[in-house]
Amino acid sequence: MSLLVVGLSHRSAPVSILERAALTGDTPAKLLQDTLAAEPATEGTVLATCNRIELYADVDKFHAGVAELSTLLAQHSGVGLDELTPYLYVHYEDRAVHHLFSVACGLDSMVVGEGQILGQIKDALALGQDLHTAGRLLNDLFQQALRVGKRAHSETGIDRAGQSLVTFGLEQLTEGTDVDTWAKGKKALVIGAGSMSSLAAATLARSGVSEITVANRTFARAERLAQILSEPGGTGVTARAVDMVAVGDELTRADVVVSCTGATGLVLTGEDVEAAVQGRRTPLALLDLAMPRDIDAAAHRIPGVRLVDIESLAEASADAPMAADVDQVRGIVSDEVAAFGAAQRAAHITPTVVALRTMAADVVATEVARLEGRLPDLDEKQRAEITQTVRRVVDKLLHAPTVRVKQLASEPGGAGYADALRTLFDLDPETVASVSRADLNDADVKNRGRV
Repeated sequence: MSLLVVGLSHRSAPVSILERAALTGDTPAKLLQDTLAAEPATEGTVLATCNRIELYADVDKFHAGVAELSTLLAQHSGVGLDELTPYLYVHYEDRAVHHLFSVACGLDSMVVGEGQILGQIKDALALGQDLHTAGRLLNDLFQQALRVGKRAHSETGIDRAGQSLVTFGLEQLTEGTDVDTWAKGKKALVIGAGSMSSLAAATLARSGVSEITVANRTFARAERLAQILSEPGGTGVTARAVDMVAVGDELTRADVVVSCTGATGLVLTGEDVEAAVQGRRTPLALLDLAMPRDIDAAAHRIPGVRLVDIESLAEASADAPMAADVDQVRGIVSDEVAAFGAAQRAAHITPTVVALRTMAADVVATEVARLEGRLPDLDEKQRAEITQTVRRVVDKLLHAPTVRVKQLASEPGGAGYADALRTLFDLDPETVASVSRADLNDADVKNRGRV
């Protein structure tokens, strides 16, 4: 395993850099295609969220891999390499596994313990599978990360350590007032109809807002979200959909606005917000969860307006209390990293063991055929008994060394045992390689489309 991750997040880079580096549209797919075209990488996938961009790859050379992945991130993010490099972090092999498992558990999130990252990891794996850039290593890694994240949430109280970004953002808007009390009777405008906007709309509905208006560039998606919110069995809130061109008018009616779109430019300018609050007697609360930002930062300075965005959330989360459960989750992560590493090291020797047993089977077949030539009068029962006896002898001789070598190979530094086995038994390297290729192809077929 030569797993490498190069990335940046809210922990390593200021929001201004994350905002400019955000990967939008089909950029993640193009980044992955270029990653596989690069010399050091044989697999790749990208985890891109509103506050992190991470490129994962299986590389054959560490330094060349770091240089190539950093260059590709710079090219596709639009931020110059010299400017981007100080904010990049690099993790390799077990440290890279530890990093992803920590991310999956919410330990590296802006709001510790939030669970939305699991959906984003699932999307990252699905992208790699769809583009056939995720091979056996990244399929195993990301599927295990999803299981580790689910385990952390089911076995510990990590959920109590933090909330979703939406809930945390609303709590910052209320400035200490209970969210349900603050939201009761308010009119909400939700801009965007993706996963984060849908979560925001549902959260607002449960908090007691009187009505929700959904605006989206694709009207059908806005209409669908409004329908889900208002239908029986849903939240039951009064909800309707509007086109994006109606946002200016809706802004004058709304008490609270949540925006999270994939737009590359501002959705609400300072002038838009200023025009909407002219003559109104009630304050306007704005929650911008987009990266890059949807709402002009100038809205901070407009009287009667309170704006909470990713930047202010990052500052507030730095002071958020950490639950004792975090230590328990860290223990789970450490155990799972060790188990994953052992499994990968053990899998590395499997083709050698298979090749050894194949060679032994060939030797048995050759010797049995030779015996049949020398003793042609053997009947079918005698021939079968002799064949079975020879096979049992060979199996017993190989059993202890193959079991032991798998155990040794699963330990740190155990990769050399596969080489030793190949040397001792003079195994054909091409035979071992063919087993590895067959195993890899089987894994690719098995994992394709699975998340």
